[in-house]
Amino acid sequence: MASLETALHWSISTALLVFLGLFGALKPGSCDEQVPLLLWTSEGVSVATQAPPTAGHIMGQQQLASYLQKALDEGPRNVVLFLQDKMSIEDFTMYGGAFGNKQDSAFPNLEGALRSSSSPLVLPAVSWPASNAVIGQLQDQLETSPLYMDPETLSQLRLNASSPALLIFRLPYGIGTDLMSAKEILSGNDEVIGQVLSVMKTQSVPYTAIYTALRPSREAAAASLSMEAGLAGGRSLLQARGGYRERERERERQRRIKEKSKVYGPVEFKEGEDTCILLWARVLKVSILRSGSWEEHDLTSSTFGEGVSPRLEGSNCDKTKARLVLNYENILGHRSFKVIFSMSQRHYKVSARRWFTLDTVELEYDGTKAFFNGSRTIYAPAEYSYRCESVTNFQWPLLVPRSAKDPANQWRVLFKDFQIQGFNVTNGDFSYASDCAGFFSPGIWMGLVTSLLMVLVLTYGLHMIMQLHTMDRFDDPKGPAISVPQTE
Repeated sequence: MASLETALHWSISTALLVFLGLFGALKPGSCDEQVPLLLWTSEGVSVATQAPPTAGHIMGQQQLASYLQKALDEGPRNVVLFLQDKMSIEDFTMYGGAFGNKQDSAFPNLEGALRSSSSPLVLPAVSWPASNAVIGQLQDQLETSPLYMDPETLSQLRLNASSPALLIFRLPYGIGTDLMSAKEILSGNDEVIGQVLSVMKTQSVPYTAIYTALRPSREAAAASLSMEAGLAGGRSLLQARGGYRERERERERQRRIKEKSKVYGPVEFKEGEDTCILLWARVLKVSILRSGSWEEHDLTSSTFGEGVSPRLEGSNCDKTKARLVLNYENILGHRSFKVIFSMSQRHYKVSARRWFTLDTVELEYDGTKAFFNGSRTIYAPAEYSYRCESVTNFQWPLLVPRSAKDPANQWRVLFKDFQIQGFNVTNGDFSYASDCAGFFSPGIWMGLVTSLLMVLVLTYGLHMIMQLHTMDRFDDPKGPAISVPQTE
């Protein structure tokens, strides 16, 4: 009986991966707009099985939200989200052993999880804008903030079955011509999934797991070529290439609109093939005090703009520290001039999440270093970027010199519409921005003060009305007249 049940679970898992692979072969023209989504529950949890979508149907954001809501209403509300940078259904076809070569599968832990789940759900075609909104949908339905984790920190976290939690694990994806490297990265991701599920099993907390991606990993042209080789679909090939050319024309049009509006991109530092630091500012100025007056230099045109490539020698980044170095020449009489942004991130137990801080902004010129400390005022959650309308050291300062004798006291820095991110950069774009603006803005203060004055006037008026007294004696026409004596 046990062998029969094992064989049945094995066939279910294999059928799911085969379904993903066949769906990828039959939908080449639009694979660049879709990502798969797999959902399952922990072993021993029994929930009603949801009907999968019809073949060829691309799921939008509202439909995905309904699937997730039903799964969370009936299943565990401790959600483990494995969010990969890129993924397409062809990845399961090429690396999942969907056609019998199970020994070469890159997803043994994923297959094991699907076999152990009583009601796995496979959505092979989810539009990537809908997959990007998964975090927000889960956050709204669970009414809790997401926690970005790794297997090491998960083992230190204690979960409660009665309290919902949203745990997010970011997984990389390798792009390139080396198919083995992509398979190795997917195998590494599968090992991470196995480690996470093992930790969850040791805590004996029921959970709902989701595996999806932010973007598709394969373009329409590559998919249509594989379709031509496999099924000789000439008409589908022409249709896919036509759609690809339409998208290329739309991207070119958007690029020209951006150029006309003079909106330039951020400074981008890459470690290998992955972007790890982004910096943007509308104004980037430095000033030095000489002979009792301030001499100013605008670095914006040397840092941002079309065709501008600032020198970033000395920059580096890893999981806990990031350092962006902007190199200039002949600035305010200094032959060599550098602006250095140093950031770090760490886990804070009180908030149960990771935060990053802009520790210092350093000006290095001709061997002299000036340090501005920003760690007390410039910070944001590690998965967010930081943005502020104005970052200065002289007017509403967010940056302060490190000491009274530091050369930074002779300098002024001004960053307008400043935005920076040194960790968890995805697809070369800024994440959601944590703004420096406080809750009580000048407009809110004006409204509160005006309302208070109106309440005071109303209170004074009511008080005066309550102090009015009527006459206690009245003239009676049938009785004697009231005589009021008059004395000189």
